Amino acid sequence: MSKTDLTRLHKALYTAQAQPALIFVPAGHYIAINGKGDPNGPLFAASTQALYTAAYSIKNVYKQSGQDFTVSKLEGTWWVTSDNYLEVPRDEWHWQLLIRMPDYVVNAVVQQTLKAAYLKKQLPLLQQVSLIALAEGKSVQIMHKGPYSEEPATLQLMEDFIKKEGLTRNGRHHEIYLSDPHRTAPERMKTILRQPVK
Repeated sequence: MSKTDLTRLHKALYTAQAQPALIFVPAGHYIAINGKGDPNGPLFAASTQALYTAAYSIKNVYKQSGQDFTVSKLEGTWWVTSDNYLEVPRDEWHWQLLIRMPDYVVNAVVQQTLKAAYLKKQLPLLQQVSLIALAEGKSVQIMHKGPYSEEPATLQLMEDFIKKEGLTRNGRHHEIYLSDPHRTAPERMKTILRQPVK
């Protein structure tokens, strides 16, 4: 039985260089959960746990029907109510955590699987996970290497590129977490930063 690997299938979306570049991001399906607050806080950790529980539960259901897939990397979109998010306290950050799903994953199966997973695992946040479509289109993407705390310097490179190319932001800031912070030294961490533009 072949296994769908979305990271390999959409390689351009999950690789990036140290300098910003324009890419096109087609529509995709994701399971998602929304929240607000410090990414080092308990809600973010619990939401991540719920999302991964959902992802592996969905994977197992589809695997039984012969449509196995690799669970993709954690992603997140971020937004604040101010124009300058770097000045906003971390506990005021809004986020939507995402894990990409193959296009054959449908909402009816997801909802049924989440109900069963909730009854088994008793994780309340499973009830807040949903299947969504996300279409970002034209975007600027760059690889950030190092701890999350050093992202502002990489973000500035992206902002300078957007301005130089005469573009404007057209959606939420998007991050793709290629490294596990529990297993990777901060200086070796890799995170793709993406900004939809027009």
